[in-house]
Amino acid sequence: MTRHIPEIYAVGLTTPKALGEAAEAAFLAKVTSLGFGVSKTWGDSERYDFILDSGKRLWRVQVKSSRHFDGSRYIVKLKGAAAYTAEEIDFIVAYIVPENLWYVIPISVAALRGQMYVSPGGTRHFRHEKYREAWCQMACPRDEISPTRLLVKRQRDYPFDVCTLCNQKCPLHATRMELTRDRRGRWQKSTVLAQVRRDQRNRQQLRTV
Repeated sequence: MTRHIPEIYAVGLTTPKALGEAAEAAFLAKVTSLGFGVSKTWGDSERYDFILDSGKRLWRVQVKSSRHFDGSRYIVKLKGAAAYTAEEIDFIVAYIVPENLWYVIPISVAALRGQMYVSPGGTRHFRHEKYREAWCQMACPRDEISPTRLLVKRQRDYPFDVCTLCNQKCPLHATRMELTRDRRGRWQKSTVLAQVRRDQRNRQQLRTV
């Protein structure tokens, strides 16, 4: 069950630094509620703001925020003094303050781009809406390299079944996930493998009776 998190508003803040600090405070509240371990970097030498621990992997995250609405979309700036690269960060997480929404943008999408647009309540720029609240990119049970059940265990109402980043409808609410490795040590992709194997064992037991 999701714990209630008080909304954090940057009331009376006027400088970019103060607004950024308010967004980082909101980010801390959000990711800790999802069950991630989180560490803040020391100083400003690194291009990422936080390191998230999913239990299987560490992710370098740069936090951005946007309050600029032009009537149909919000503008999210994706770079600082220079564009971010995959050698520097893994994700840009953008906080849309008036909507209290988060966009988890992988660096493969954000790299070399100055800005992007999101339309939470409209139809424009819908291609970016798949990144809205897409925290499962950092804690997906079907990840071949580093599968983790963090969000399943600590955030039971997380909407895996409506994740538009997945190629198939997530059956986590219907069957228990059991991840196994193949002969080469790679994680199996099949999400219903456990159920199939149980059915096979049951059929074999019936035949031997």
